[in-house]
Amino acid sequence: MVTEWPRTDALLRGVLLQRYKRFLADVRLDTGEVVTAHCVNTGAMEGLTRPGIPVWLSQSDNPKRKLKYTWELAEVGGRMWGVNTSLPNRIVARLLAERKLPWLADWTHIRPEKPYGEKSRVDFWLSTGDREHFLEVKNCHLLYPDSYAYFPDCVSARAAGHLHELCNCIAGSDTAANGCVTAEVLFVVQIAEAAGVRPSDLHDPVFAAAARVAASRGVRFSAIGVTHTEEAVTIYGPMPVDLEPYETAPHALWRAENKLTR
Repeated sequence: MVTEWPRTDALLRGVLLQRYKRFLADVRLDTGEVVTAHCVNTGAMEGLTRPGIPVWLSQSDNPKRKLKYTWELAEVGGRMWGVNTSLPNRIVARLLAERKLPWLADWTHIRPEKPYGEKSRVDFWLSTGDREHFLEVKNCHLLYPDSYAYFPDCVSARAAGHLHELCNCIAGSDTAANGCVTAEVLFVVQIAEAAGVRPSDLHDPVFAAAARVAASRGVRFSAIGVTHTEEAVTIYGPMPVDLEPYETAPHALWRAENKLTR
């Protein structure tokens, strides 16, 4: 599966000056103008917030927005990284509508943001007849030298909570036993050519443990990749999701040696 979408609007190139208060990033555009952009990503963005790296911003003409720029891309180590965490849901929505995710192409109805569980909204609720499928989408942009992408890049109690809700959703349904209710976590990896995805025992062992429990209880895990250029977004996959335990010491050492705390 390879799908390419040209960007409808040109991105503005600049250099990152600083990211602060989680949601803000100061950027010096190539024109010399210094602007403040919205950083949609609330995570640690490990390795992607060092001053001086090339970045790309989108621009909005919406007069109601406080900040008209949004941080979209960062270039680190010769690779382009997608940093806008709202993009994966938009990508998946379009892929579902266009029936371009082969294993999800047969669902008749697609509804985003459906309430479920105690306090959650599932990213996409799919249904056909008496069958229903709960689909959670997770953005991933952390890549380590073993070529695996890792999620999350910091402690995410919310993400672990989603896994518990999906498990409860399956277990609490009268029709789950015959496969009429299913659930899935779909990772969208915004990095070029990752070998696969793993839950990050280093950054959030609680989430990693919850992912393995969820898989044992019937929650499916899948992943697709996204590569970025200034001109286009290319989606490829599926790619493997590896839930097996692994040794974190090499990752911790590499992280310390490279001082990747931001």
